[in-house]
Amino acid sequence: MLVPSAPTQTVTTPLITTRFAPSPTGELHLGHAHSALFAFTEARRAGGRFLLRLEDIDRTRCRPEFVQSILTELDWLGLEWETPVRRQSEHFGDYRAALARLEPAGLLYPCFCSRQDIARADNAPHGPDGPLYPGICRGLSAAERAERMESGRAYALRLDMAAAVHRAGGLRWHDRTAGWVEARPELFGDVVLARKDIPTSYHLAVTVDDAGQGVTLVTRGEDLFAATHVHRLLQSLLDLPVPDYAHHRLLTDRHGRRLAKRDRAASLASLRQAGLSAAQVRMLAGF
Repeated sequence: MLVPSAPTQTVTTPLITTRFAPSPTGELHLGHAHSALFAFTEARRAGGRFLLRLEDIDRTRCRPEFVQSILTELDWLGLEWETPVRRQSEHFGDYRAALARLEPAGLLYPCFCSRQDIARADNAPHGPDGPLYPGICRGLSAAERAERMESGRAYALRLDMAAAVHRAGGLRWHDRTAGWVEARPELFGDVVLARKDIPTSYHLAVTVDDAGQGVTLVTRGEDLFAATHVHRLLQSLLDLPVPDYAHHRLLTDRHGRRLAKRDRAASLASLRQAGLSAAQVRMLAGF
């Protein structure tokens, strides 16, 4: 007697979704091209999705002309991305909602210290971003916090790192080069997650955005490797999915310094205007 075979089950592997997330505070240079092409290539290799996001929360430095320049140069390089392009300035409500989840758990506190106040603190240990916040405002009473906020003083919302790490427990994340990495967000101390006039910081915005856009592979420069410790903690606190990570090398100039806007690295626009083809620029960017 023949026994009917069980129906074949099709296992669907989720498509890889990557993103390139520049800040429109200047023109793109070869370092940006490398990062964008890296993310684009990873997505295309897996038949996945490539997204573009504009990290434009810095209202004082972001300019519409830089937005247009980014779109123009990426299109010239031959990159294609899904629309619409996410702009962080249009999603402040998402970041406020994330803060509203952290606040009832007692994980946030307002900090009224200036940079000078922090610099004057004695023996402040250093972390990946510089001197760690010494906790000057962490012990203020609820009444003192309310009084200072109502007076109109500028403040930042900091994450009580010790409380957050205790709540989350042991965490880890995976990098395609480094393998499994034990999360150590305490290295950053009480990081800033928002300010009085801007309801987010880089750490909070990038974590919320990657989850909201369904990014499954975060590709970015190796200079942001350490920041992933904080992002992994926020993912846990906010019950967000954990993507895979790939931190790529940084392009440097002839002096060994990484290419940066502040050092006026040659822009893609200037290379194009000098007569280089898109293929030549892709090769200069390592692709």
